[in-house]
Amino acid sequence: MKESINKAIEILNSGGVVAIPTETVYGLAAAINNEVGIKNIFATKERPFFDPLIIHIENIEQAKSLTTKWDDLAQIFADRFWPGPLTMILPKTEIVSDLITSGLDTVGIRMPAHPLALNLIKELGTPLAAPSANKFKKTSPTKYSHVRDEFPNVYTLDGDDSEIGIESTIISFTKKSVQILRPGMISKELIEKTLIDNGIENMNIEYAESPVAPGHLKHHYMPNIPIIFKVIDQEYNLEDIPEEILSNTATWNLPNDPLEAARLLYSQFRILEKQGKKSITIQITSKQIKDDHFQGVINRLIKASTYFLPKNYSNKTEVLNN
Repeated sequence: MKESINKAIEILNSGGVVAIPTETVYGLAAAINNEVGIKNIFATKERPFFDPLIIHIENIEQAKSLTTKWDDLAQIFADRFWPGPLTMILPKTEIVSDLITSGLDTVGIRMPAHPLALNLIKELGTPLAAPSANKFKKTSPTKYSHVRDEFPNVYTLDGDDSEIGIESTIISFTKKSVQILRPGMISKELIEKTLIDNGIENMNIEYAESPVAPGHLKHHYMPNIPIIFKVIDQEYNLEDIPEEILSNTATWNLPNDPLEAARLLYSQFRILEKQGKKSITIQITSKQIKDDHFQGVINRLIKASTYFLPKNYSNKTEVLNN
């Protein structure tokens, strides 16, 4: 493994990109102090420069060097959830390139919970900018083979399958609230408990969308054929979906366990799209939609889907607030 790390470091120092395993999904990484490497992330993913990148760090001191405001609240969440699938949006310092933040004055920071990623950052000596290792708006990779299929010429560290399976929860802070900018497997309930456990009971926790967070665009995480988002215990009108799409579909029932649903989601997209059908139908229940622990999965499904049964479930805010 030392040889693999050394090769990755050589590529990163020369302005290349390397695919790395994390507990959420595989990422496409470049050193934050190498502008050529950062540009190569956008070129390789075919990602627009207006979509910011998350910086991955190996220790708290690195995180503090990236932000002008490391306060008690940031420390509380770092102590509770790092290493792990939580990204905090914080005011950036001058050492963070505007390329990484898309010109914004904030930066997303997280500490991944994967030994290979942490070891690479430690040995490299600098944090890594790393969005998911897939083409822009397409399904994120959770296996080494997924990255190799997508980017056969990108050097990839093999860290086995991603344990969590969807991207990190992204949060930001105001004076009176914690905003969940992208739900993940760290739930609203867990965030609330963390605040209460630390004597903070006067802060609201709310869902919000913002351009400061990656993955905020309407269409994201999409496979190569359309997804039908189907709530099986709701009334719906089939006239909204073309017959050839509706009748020739590969179907998957979302598991009742949110951890299992997240871990399998992107792999199932890939498995189902290879069945030669015209579409993929993901069947879910109203109970799952309203379950706090499913919000990360529901968010990815809504953004990945082309058709909705019933139609109103295309509105993410409406779903989360119902």
